[in-house]
Amino acid sequence: MDLSFTPEEQKFREEIRAWVRENLPQEISHKVHNALELTRDDLQGWARILGKKGWLGYGWPKEFGGPGWTAIQRHLFEEETALAGAPRIIPFGPVMVAPVIMAFGNAEQQKRFLPGIASGEVWWSQGYSEPGSGSDLASVKTKAERKGDKYIVNGQKTWTTLGQHGDWMFNLVRTSNEGKPQTGISFLLLDMKSPGVTVRPIKLLDGSHEVNEVFFDNVEVPAENLIGEENKGWTYAKHLLSHERTNIADVNRAKRELERLKRIAKSEGVYDDQRFRDEIAKLEVDIVALEMMVLRVLSAATSGKNSLDVAGLLKIRGSEIQQRYSELMMLAGGAYSLPLIREAMEAGWQGDFPGGNPALAPLASTFFNMRKTTIYGGSNEVQRNIVAQTVLG
Repeated sequence: MDLSFTPEEQKFREEIRAWVRENLPQEISHKVHNALELTRDDLQGWARILGKKGWLGYGWPKEFGGPGWTAIQRHLFEEETALAGAPRIIPFGPVMVAPVIMAFGNAEQQKRFLPGIASGEVWWSQGYSEPGSGSDLASVKTKAERKGDKYIVNGQKTWTTLGQHGDWMFNLVRTSNEGKPQTGISFLLLDMKSPGVTVRPIKLLDGSHEVNEVFFDNVEVPAENLIGEENKGWTYAKHLLSHERTNIADVNRAKRELERLKRIAKSEGVYDDQRFRDEIAKLEVDIVALEMMVLRVLSAATSGKNSLDVAGLLKIRGSEIQQRYSELMMLAGGAYSLPLIREAMEAGWQGDFPGGNPALAPLASTFFNMRKTTIYGGSNEVQRNIVAQTVLG
C-alpha cells in the first residue's frame, strides 16, 4: 500500500486548487467557512459553475461526459474544494442516481437524464425513507400500480432532504407484494411537478427547512421512467447506497471543520487549556485514521486489488467525527454558542453582550443538526451489523 501522491497527482492537486481559487465565489466560501445557511441559489450556482467546467459529475467516466478521473484524482478534487470552502455537492443527482442510470438505465434514459444532472440545471431528490421504513428500507409501502403505459403512484416519503427544491425524484416503490419484501420493489423516476405531488416542510429545531414530507396522490408516471426491470429495484438501491454511505464519511469536510474548531478555540481562549487541546488532538487523530481508511480503498482500487466493502465503516466513523467536532465547537463557545436565533445566524451576528463572537452564532444549529448523521443513510447500529456480517464474517 502506497499512500504517497505521485508528482503528477500533486500537479493535478495544484491545478484544481488554482481553478477553485479563481472560480469559487467569495460570498459562498465565506458562508461555508462560517457555517452560515446556504440558499438554493448558492448551492445550484456552484453546481452550475462546476457543470460548465465538466466537473459536477467528477466521478463519471468519459463515455458519459465525465472527466474520467482516477480514484486518487477524485479524492484530491474533493479535498481541495472542501478546504477552499466550496459547498458540498448535493449528491442526489451526480453522485447517487447518475451511477444507477449509467449502470442500469437504457440508452434513451441516459441521453434524457444525464445531461441535466451534469450541467447542474436539474435538481434531484431522493425518495427512499417512509414514516415506517427507515433503516428497514425493504418495508417501503409507496405503491406503483401499472396501468397501460404508466404507473399510478400513491404513498408518502419523509425526511426528503432539500425536497422543496426538487425538479425530479428517484423513488423506491412497491410494485409487488409477493415473496420477500425486497423482491417487490422497483426504481422509478418521477417529475416532482406532476399533479398529485405535495411537498410539506418539516421544520427543524433551529427553524430551518431542510427536510420534507412528500405525498403522492394518484400521480401518473410514464412507464418509460422505470429504471431496469420491474421488481429489481432493491438491487439498484443497494448500488446507490454504497455511493451514499461513502459520500457521508466526508473526511475532507472534517479536515476543514477541524481548522475551524481550532480558530474558535483560540478566539475563545480555550486552546491554551491542555485538556481541551487533548480533545482536539484525539479528534485530529480520528480524522487522520479515517483519511487513511479512504486512502487504503483508493490504493486498492488503483492497484486493481479487491478492497474490503468498507462503505459502512466509512459511514460510521465519518458520522461520529461530524458529531464530535460540532460538540467541541459548542464546548469552546460555552454559553455564547447557545442562542438559536435564525436572524443572528443569517447576519453573522451574536448579540450585544460581552464576549459575543459572530463565529459562535451558528454553533448550536450545527450541533443539533449533526445529531442526525448517525441515523440517516442507514443507522450506525444497523451498519455495525452489516460490517460484522460482510467484513468480519
